[in-house]
Amino acid sequence: MPYFCGVDIGASAAKLVIIDESGRIVAKSLRRSGVDYADVAERCLAEALSAAGLERGQLAASVSTGYGRDNVPWADARRTEIACHGQGAWFHFRGKMTVIDIGAQDSKVIHLDDDGRRTGFKMNRKCAAGTGSFLEEIALRLDLPVSALNGLAERSTKEVTLGSFCTVFTATEILARIRAGEKVEDIVKGAFRSVVKRILEMDTVDGALVMTGGVVAHNPLLVTLVAEAFGRQALVPPEPQHVGAFGAALAARERAQEGKQLC
Repeated sequence: MPYFCGVDIGASAAKLVIIDESGRIVAKSLRRSGVDYADVAERCLAEALSAAGLERGQLAASVSTGYGRDNVPWADARRTEIACHGQGAWFHFRGKMTVIDIGAQDSKVIHLDDDGRRTGFKMNRKCAAGTGSFLEEIALRLDLPVSALNGLAERSTKEVTLGSFCTVFTATEILARIRAGEKVEDIVKGAFRSVVKRILEMDTVDGALVMTGGVVAHNPLLVTLVAEAFGRQALVPPEPQHVGAFGAALAARERAQEGKQLC
């Protein structure tokens, strides 16, 4: 049986999945991207192959995506994260949809038609507000692990409004809120709401609302807040942090199938 690999080298995390012909994920890997993208891609591949009990020669095709997609020498092809997140989401939720991907360095709004074709997309402005980096900075200012933010926000009973969208100014505003005696959980909830506001100003939602990305995977409350803001249910695919890599693997499967047809 042939297998197909997709690797998504993001600014913060590297994700890799291996799928079979049916699109089932047989192995996955996740590591910090670091500064050597080629090395982290190789490590992710070795880890996933070992977990699945496969040899490299059993991979029929591989596709890379993400910020560091040009730094994966063994990839057979490269695709944008816009294309891969759209393809990965559409595999799980067929039909017209808007995919919101919240990553470490940027956020994307991707529109797909009933057949999964991309009809448009928008990305956030060149600012960390509305991304995972924004929440990382908030955690740093509050001396908290990023993993603790969702639990704290869920305990909030009085949401604190943070007026600044800029990450730097918001961090300063948070210090002022702390001096004013506001509770940490209420400040964190306010930071989540700031992310939602930035997503809202990017674009409208047409069709089903689907959310992907590492921020979505680790912060279910943020999904709830986005759904409330847009007034509709938010759908989250399995392994939301790996959707880009999964879409790349699906693209690798297509590439291999097209090659067979040509032969």
